[in-house]
Amino acid sequence: MSTSRSSSSTRGRAGGPSASSGASSAPLLEIGRVGRPHGTGGEVTVTLVSNRPERLEPGSELQTDLGILQVSAARPHNKRHLVAFVGIDDRSKAEALRGLVLRAAPIVDPDELWVHELIGARVVDQAGTDRGVVASVLANPAGDLLELTDGALVPLRFLVRSVPGKLVEVEVPDGLFETAT
Repeated sequence: MSTSRSSSSTRGRAGGPSASSGASSAPLLEIGRVGRPHGTGGEVTVTLVSNRPERLEPGSELQTDLGILQVSAARPHNKRHLVAFVGIDDRSKAEALRGLVLRAAPIVDPDELWVHELIGARVVDQAGTDRGVVASVLANPAGDLLELTDGALVPLRFLVRSVPGKLVEVEVPDGLFETAT
């Protein structure tokens, strides 16, 4: 099970060509940001904040403050992607996109959890003890952490089951909550 960050934490996971650009009622998630132009043909650098590079597959439609941009081509480049959008065919048009936030609807994946689904959920351990409420999800190089309202931190890898927005069941080693307070 993995987590996806919503736009509130600046990361999101969501789909490629099948993702809508806002036509559905699902909240749009930030999936990347346009950087500087690359070359003279209209390509731009894009820094993804999503771990789903398929977001940039040709045909994908991404919502921006200027409207919908359709991806015509994309390829990895260093730690970014070089992306061409339909209708953006020269450097000056590409420059006008600099700084735009790219958004898309979430990908429906039953094995993924979304940060906004975890926030506000009650946390119960394997003994059935109520451990509090998820206040936020913190990015950590070793793995995301659930931060509870009392300040306790629970590694997300201990999550066993989740009912979005209602309940998070965790299986933690003995003593975790005692050392957290």
